[in-house]
Amino acid sequence: MTAARPTFVLAAGGTGGHLFPAEALAERLVAANGAVYLATDRRTDAFAAAVPGVELLHISAGRIGGGPLQSAYGLAETALGLVQARRLLRRLQPDAVVGFGGYPSVPTMLAAIQLGCPTLLHEQNAVLGRANRLLAHRVGRIATGFAATAELRAADQARAVFTGNPVRPAIRAVADIPYRPPARGGQVELVILGGSQGARIFADIAPPALAALPPDLRRALRVSQQARPEDCARVAAELRDGGISAEVASFFTDVPERLARAQLAICRAGASTVAELAVAGRPAILVPYPFATDNHQLANARAFATSGAGWVVPQAELSVPLLSRALAVRLGDAAGLAQAAEAAHRFAAADAAERLAAAVFDLVSRAGPGKRAA
Repeated sequence: MTAARPTFVLAAGGTGGHLFPAEALAERLVAANGAVYLATDRRTDAFAAAVPGVELLHISAGRIGGGPLQSAYGLAETALGLVQARRLLRRLQPDAVVGFGGYPSVPTMLAAIQLGCPTLLHEQNAVLGRANRLLAHRVGRIATGFAATAELRAADQARAVFTGNPVRPAIRAVADIPYRPPARGGQVELVILGGSQGARIFADIAPPALAALPPDLRRALRVSQQARPEDCARVAAELRDGGISAEVASFFTDVPERLARAQLAICRAGASTVAELAVAGRPAILVPYPFATDNHQLANARAFATSGAGWVVPQAELSVPLLSRALAVRLGDAAGLAQAAEAAHRFAAADAAERLAAAVFDLVSRAGPGKRAA
C-alpha cells in the first residue's frame, strides 16, 4: 500500500443484494482511514447517508439483453460508462477497485481491468452472476459469499477466497441471543418475510395454511408476516378469522428483533436473506424465487438446507396443504428446530465483513507500489 491515504473504488449494482456487502466493506475501509468511492447508477443516493465518508459517483450503464433496441441502448450506455469510468479512475488513482456485481458495476470494473488497477470481485450468490461471470477471468481476486460457487471456472478457483456475505450489525447482535425452541404450552413465534418478489405468494398461501393447523398450535402462534400494501388488510383478516395472533405490514423496521424471537422463518433465498438467517442462527423454510437469474436462489437455499439449517420448498410445489403439513411437523419438533438453529450458526460467516476487508488489503499489499491506474 502506498504511503498516502489509500483510495478504494467500489462498483455495485443498485439493488440491496449488491449494496449490502459493499456498504459493509465501505464501513471497514473508512474506519481504516481509506478514501472510499462508490461507482454505481442513480438508484443509490441513500448509500451515502448509510455510510458517512463515502462519495457517490454515478456511472452510466445499460442492461444488455432483451430485444435488439434494448440491447443496442444497453451497449451504448455501457460504452459511455466505460469512458466515464476510465476518466474517473485516472483521476482517483485507486489502490484497489472492488466489484459487487449487477450490470451497473460492469463499466467501472472493465475500466479498472484495462488500466491495470488491482481488482477484486465479490459474488454474493451460490451461482456466479452474469456480470461477475463476464469479468471473473480478468480480475486479480474473487471473494465468494458461499463456500461453493457454481459457474466459477476451474481456472479461476485458485484466485477465489471464501469470505461469506456481510450482514448488518443489528443482525450480528442476534447471534448472541440463544435460540429458544418451542416449548409445550408456550408461544410460537413465526416470521414470514417475502419482499417484493415473495410477499404475494406468501399472502395467498400462508394464511389458509396456518388456519388449517391444529387449534392448540393456532392459539400458540404469534405471526409476523410481510405483505404487499394492497394485501395487508386481506392477510390480516384471514389470520384473525383463523384465530391467529398476527402483525401484518408491508415493511418491518425491526426485522432483527423479530428474528431474535423467531422459532422458525419462512422466506425467499436471496444471498443477504440466507446470510442473515445463518448469522442469527434461525432455522427457515426457504421458497426460492423461481425467476431469479440462473435460478441462483435455489442454489442458495440448497446450500443452507444441505448444512442442516433449513428446508427447501420450490415455489411450484408450494400449496396450502403442503405448507400446513410442513409447519405442523417442524413446529412440533423442538429438538429438530434446535439442531437446525445450531447448523445455521455453523453455516454462518459472522466475520464476513472482516474477511472481505482483509482480502482487499491483501490484494493491495500484493500489488505493491505503483500499481494504480495508468
